[in-house]
Amino acid sequence: MAASRDPNPARSEPGWPPAVIAGASQTGVLGMRALVRRGVNAVCFDFETRNPGFRSVYGRAYVSPNPDTDPQGWLQFMIRLSRELGAKPVLIPSSDLFVSAIAAQAGALADYYICSPGAPLQGLLATKQTQYDLAAQHGMPMPKTRFAATVDQVRAFAADARYPCLLKPIHFREWEQFPADHPLYCQKIAIAQTPADLLQAYERASAINPQVILQEIIEGVDRDKRVYCSCYDRNGRRIGSAIFRELRCRPTGFGPASVTEPIDDPETDRVCDGFLQSIGYSGICEIEMKYDSRDGRVKIIEANPRLSGSGDAAPYAGVHLCWLHYLDLIGCKVTPVAANGRDFRHIVFRNDIDTIRAYRQERLITWGEVIRSYKPPLAFLDVDLRDWRNTAKVLRHSARSALAGVARTLLRKPLA
Repeated sequence: MAASRDPNPARSEPGWPPAVIAGASQTGVLGMRALVRRGVNAVCFDFETRNPGFRSVYGRAYVSPNPDTDPQGWLQFMIRLSRELGAKPVLIPSSDLFVSAIAAQAGALADYYICSPGAPLQGLLATKQTQYDLAAQHGMPMPKTRFAATVDQVRAFAADARYPCLLKPIHFREWEQFPADHPLYCQKIAIAQTPADLLQAYERASAINPQVILQEIIEGVDRDKRVYCSCYDRNGRRIGSAIFRELRCRPTGFGPASVTEPIDDPETDRVCDGFLQSIGYSGICEIEMKYDSRDGRVKIIEANPRLSGSGDAAPYAGVHLCWLHYLDLIGCKVTPVAANGRDFRHIVFRNDIDTIRAYRQERLITWGEVIRSYKPPLAFLDVDLRDWRNTAKVLRHSARSALAGVARTLLRKPLA
């Protein structure tokens, strides 16, 4: 798609429905912000009251049951919330947990919410096993991947795998059940350098769920990673897309990006759009990809069928994904929009302080490169002066992290 000015409505009109963002993480806050700035009455909900949505100026946050542990209680909450808002709201997920919950209750929710017709397919993509199954069935390039449920299956993969390789949970949130001092607590992956490492990681992970994903890494530097951000309408037509290159990530080599910049990448665009068109996708989707230095092919890391942190960069490139999705769901005829070619860097400030320190320790970046990456124009995921309570918390955390890093550096220096 050629870059163009957005010809779609700029603001909501009287009588347009409210919006409910499922999830109160920073991603949920960004969803509310995107719609509130357009004049939409937007709220969010979550069962985790420490999330920033409960401190945000952009809309009210409601406390909900956890749909994983109390699905019926959550459904009743959703019905009450719809009635309280006084209209049939648009429902937009901002976390995999709520993607899965909406997919599981799609039939019941349809009487009370305007939901994406792609919700069932989004539910399949929210689970790694069905996500990789779909990718394989539809020809999406991917690294060697196996599903294992026994130690013998892990040994078979370990015997001929190329190291380092990865072990992943079926659901990211599974490892949130570990105690806070457990090596896998709240981790997205376990990295194995040897077969023994892989077996040890499986032994730890199987305490929660013996079913895991085993995968070879996609070799290459972090700058070879791409993030494809997009929205498809209810008929599967692409109505917005932008691609970003990762400059830094946390943890190094494998984590979500802390700094990205827009890039024109026809190959990534072709592969990702082809996959989503092939499966008949509808809704917002982010796909993380990486060029494999061994064969030069761009391969899938994972897909996120929802609002995402990296997707927050898209509006600064002229592609307002959440707004386009809202317009489509309420029945507006949406004209497709593409990136405007603007050059900027998108920064997750809370993460980037620790990321810079890790890159410096591994000699992956110079101070000159750090300074250049903060040269304007900039866009921040988590620094917003209007949303001052959340911004103040981010800045306090970043200051403490920076001071702790300086202290550790000084303590490592030998005495004169």
